[in-house]
Amino acid sequence: MMLSTVKAKYLSDYKLLIEFSDGRNGVVDLESIIKRFKPFYPLQDKNLFSQFKVDYTIQWSDELDIAPEYLYFKAFENDHNLKSLFNEWGYVA
Repeated sequence: MMLSTVKAKYLSDYKLLIEFSDGRNGVVDLESIIKRFKPFYPLQDKNLFSQFKVDYTIQWSDELDIAPEYLYFKAFENDHNLKSLFNEWGYVA
């Protein structure tokens, strides 16, 4: 499956509403990534976090983005119908 981000809207805090290329929409909360991984620390500034662009995935700069598959996983991680896909991608065991 070739997955990409089609549209995204900033909601609040570190949450985005994302439309994916398969037509599904989901809310992604990226707080754990932003507070856990050093490259994302600058995005703790919510004003900066909200200034992203969509180009295949969510990008904050030429060097800072998140894989669309991970965004999809975060949006639908509780959907048991997708568990085998997430397992294939290496996000669950």
